[in-house]
Amino acid sequence: MKHPTDRRTVLMTVAAAAVAAVAGSVAAQPADVRGTVTFESGAAIPQGQLKIYLEDPAVRDNARRRITQTSIKSDGGSKTITFSLSSPASSTTSPELRIVARLERADGWLLARGSTQLEPGSPVNVTLNTVVY
Repeated sequence: MKHPTDRRTVLMTVAAAAVAAVAGSVAAQPADVRGTVTFESGAAIPQGQLKIYLEDPAVRDNARRRITQTSIKSDGGSKTITFSLSSPASSTTSPELRIVARLERADGWLLARGSTQLEPGSPVNVTLNTVVY
């Protein structure tokens, strides 16, 4: 004897499928932000320390503005440098997030700077521009 399918069973099945789909899409998100840094006019990136960080300009407290960062040493011969930053927790993401790259000499003097808006799913490319004092 067949049992008729009631509305409650159908709704529970649909809800379970929706939760599984959302969990799958969250799990499929990349664990980190990857990109490249180039120098203006396609020239080689000068020698120095490259500091790349994820920044939220909506945060007014400068101490908490930087979310994550990495440092890479530039030997002065590369035209592009690839980087990877850990992705922020989804609860702290802001639509105003940007990637900032700073190239500094060994004594801390700023040589070049660049930034770009972080757009999920899009490749990240930051172009460094020479700083004029």
